[in-house]
Amino acid sequence: MSVLDDVTEQQFEQNFNAWLDSLSTGATPTPVLTETGTVTEVADGVAIVSGLARALADELLVFASGVHGIVLDLEPGRLGIILLGPSEQIHLGETVYRTRKVVSVPVGSALLGRVIDAMGRPRDTLGPIDAIAEHPIEAEAPSILNRTQIFRPLATGLKAIDAAIPVGLGQRELIIGDRQTGKTSIAIDTMLNQARSDVLCIYCAVGQRGDAVARVIRALKDGEMLQRCIVMSAGDEEAPGLSYIAPYAAMTMAEYFSAQGQDVLVIFDDMTHHARSYRELSLLLRRPPGREAFPGDIFYVHARLLERAGQFGADIGGGSITTLPVVETQAGNLSAYIPTNLISITDGQIYLSPQLVRKNQFPAVDLGLSVSRVGSKAQNRTLRGVSGNLRVTLSQFEELEDFARFGTRLDDVTRARLARGSAVRTALRQAERDPMSALEQLAVLIAAMEGLFDQFNEQKINDAMRLVRDAAQQQLAVIEQRIIDNQTLQDDDHTLIVNCAQKALSIFDQPATNTK
Repeated sequence: MSVLDDVTEQQFEQNFNAWLDSLSTGATPTPVLTETGTVTEVADGVAIVSGLARALADELLVFASGVHGIVLDLEPGRLGIILLGPSEQIHLGETVYRTRKVVSVPVGSALLGRVIDAMGRPRDTLGPIDAIAEHPIEAEAPSILNRTQIFRPLATGLKAIDAAIPVGLGQRELIIGDRQTGKTSIAIDTMLNQARSDVLCIYCAVGQRGDAVARVIRALKDGEMLQRCIVMSAGDEEAPGLSYIAPYAAMTMAEYFSAQGQDVLVIFDDMTHHARSYRELSLLLRRPPGREAFPGDIFYVHARLLERAGQFGADIGGGSITTLPVVETQAGNLSAYIPTNLISITDGQIYLSPQLVRKNQFPAVDLGLSVSRVGSKAQNRTLRGVSGNLRVTLSQFEELEDFARFGTRLDDVTRARLARGSAVRTALRQAERDPMSALEQLAVLIAAMEGLFDQFNEQKINDAMRLVRDAAQQQLAVIEQRIIDNQTLQDDDHTLIVNCAQKALSIFDQPATNTK
C-alpha cells in the first residue's frame, strides 16, 4: 500500500467519525409527511383517485407523470379530479401527491403584451415571464361597502353602443347573439378604442380556435394595443380543465391591477364554451345533470366569477374591473338556460340580431332588445342628449318600415319619416377596426338626426360621414373640450355642429367641373 492510499484512508475515517458525532450530538431531523394516492380511473379530462383522505376541495394535486389536477368532488374513498393537462399521460395505478395549496397564477405588469395559457405560462416566443407574485384564481368578491357608484364611462368607439347602450367602468355588460353576428368584433373594437384612455385589457379566449385567437392578436398589434393587453388562450384542443379555470385566472390578473388603482377591461370569449366545458367535466365525474344536462351549480360558477367585477373604493385600491362576457345563442333563442342565467347576473346586454346581419347592418346591435342598466348614469352628458331621440326615431322607423312593406300608398310626411329613419340607421353602421371618438360620434349622429343624410343613398352616406368626422376634428375643438369636461350640450353648440356638418357636406351640392 502506498503512502497516498494510507493518507486517504485516514481522512475518510476522520470524516466518517465526525459525521457520526454530528448525528449523535445534533438535533433530530424533522420528519417529512408525504400523502399519496392512487389513480383508479382515467377519462378524457378527469381522473378518479383513492387514498387521499385528507385532501381538500379545490386543492392542487400533482401526478407522478407531472400533470396537475384540481379536486372537484370529495366522496368517501374517492376523489374526482379535473386534469390540467393531457389525460393520455396518466395511467392506472399512478401515484398522486398533495400540494396543500390551490391553483395560483402569476400577476404583475410583466404579463402585459404577452400571450399566455390558463396557468399563466407563456405561449409566445418572448421567453419566461418575470411575475411579481402568484395569486390564487379563486377569491372572494368585494363586499358592497367596498364598492362605489359607477360614474365613469367606458368608451367603446361604436356609435350604436356609446349613444344608446352606454357602458360604465365597473359594469358587467353581456354581448349576446348567434354565431357570425360580430360579437368578438365588438370586443376587439372596444379594446382598440382604449388607446385613447388608460384602461388595461385582458382578452380571455375560452374554447376558441387558434386561428381566431391569432386574428385577435394581429388586430391588437396593428392597433398598437398589444403592449397594454394580456391575451389568455384555452382552446378546445387543450384539456377542458384549462377552459374551466381560464376566466378565473384572467379575473385574478385583473384584480391585481385594480388593487393598484387602475381600470381593467376583461373580455370573456365566450361563456357558452366555458359552461360546456364545466358540463363535460361534471358529467364525466357522474354529477347529476339538470336542465339541458348542465349541473345544478352552473349559475354559481358564473355568478361567483362576475361578482368580482365592479367599481371599487379607495380602501381596496380605487380601481375598476369592467367585464364584457360573450355568450352564443342558437337561432336567436334568448330563453335558453345559459343566456338567461347570464342575463340575470349581468347589468345589461348588447344583443346582436341575425336579421340586421342579413340587412348588412354592422354592428348588428338591436336597440330594442339591448339595454344598459347602469351605463346611462355614467354616460357623457353630451351623448346623453342624443340617445333618447335616437331610440324613438329608430323605433318609429321600424314600425313604418313594416307597414310600408304592404305596398300601401304613403303620403309625403310618411315617406320623409322613412327616409329619415333609414338614414339614421345607416349612420349607425361602422366599419370594423375603426373606433370613433366621442366628438366624431356626436357630429355624425346630430347630422343624421337633423336630416342632413336624408338625400344620400347608402354608399354616399359613408362618404358623407367621413367628411363630417374630418370636419368635426378640425373645427370643433370647443365641443371636444365640453365632452372632456362632461358638460351638457348647449343650443349654440348644437347649431355649431349642424353648421359644421352642412359646410362639410356642401361639396355634394357643387356641380362637377368640366376637365376638357
